Amino acid sequence: MPHLERPGAKIWHESVGEGPLLLCISGGDGSVDIWRMFANALKEKFTVVMWDRRGFSRSPLTSTQDYANRLSTDVSDAAALIAHYSPSTPATVIGNSSGAIIALRLLTTHPTLLRTCISYEPPLASILPDRSALQTEHQAVYALYRSSGPFPALERFAKLTQANQQNLKNIINFERPYMFSNMTYWFEREFLAYPFAEVGLGELEGVKGKLVLVCGEETVRGAYQYRANERLGEVLGLVVEGVPGEHVAHLTHAGEAAAKLVEILKARDGEFYGKL
Repeated sequence: MPHLERPGAKIWHESVGEGPLLLCISGGDGSVDIWRMFANALKEKFTVVMWDRRGFSRSPLTSTQDYANRLSTDVSDAAALIAHYSPSTPATVIGNSSGAIIALRLLTTHPTLLRTCISYEPPLASILPDRSALQTEHQAVYALYRSSGPFPALERFAKLTQANQQNLKNIINFERPYMFSNMTYWFEREFLAYPFAEVGLGELEGVKGKLVLVCGEETVRGAYQYRANERLGEVLGLVVEGVPGEHVAHLTHAGEAAAKLVEILKARDGEFYGKL
């Protein structure tokens, strides 16, 4: 598969299927690998595009990075992929975890590029009333990572997100290629920044007709990545939809999650998605 040449990086991207563009944005894993089964479940309905975000897996950095504006850089990479694959037709975009924060910022900054934005459990602490406590805990997890490495830090992070510990261990398997380097890059360049990024609620109000909020049916309702979507729903007057599984249902329940998302899309925009 080719790389897309971008300022400061070469972006590895893969596609399967035919039809309108569905762009998948990864979270802390940062790679296409977590989407492949989900993509195969939807390849009869969409051209499904997955990409290794810059610095992860097969997307090498090629020059100095603007880490103070890294979220904006991820957004620009996403926009470039949409322009590459679907220059004349708005895309459907799904972002999971940190990828959902990218998707939300993409929606507010490039709204004409998107037909629908699916925000799947964004850990967006910046919009929650306990933001300060969450920031303190993130700093404690990061300090543990710096002193003892990713293993104990991820265990503490699982408690913060109220994730099923065994599910997390199955997903974050350090025997997988790139996993250790991806987790290290995530801790160093994303973990303290993305959850506390500002995503303008006023700007989202103007494009909320394109926004779909999704959480896993097995995710703990009090978990902050769930509460962030609930908060968006309260402010914007949107319902939080459920899909089978937990935080990464596109990996653990790929076929079921894909089918449920198609059902959700058809119900909200039958004129377009009813043709799938």
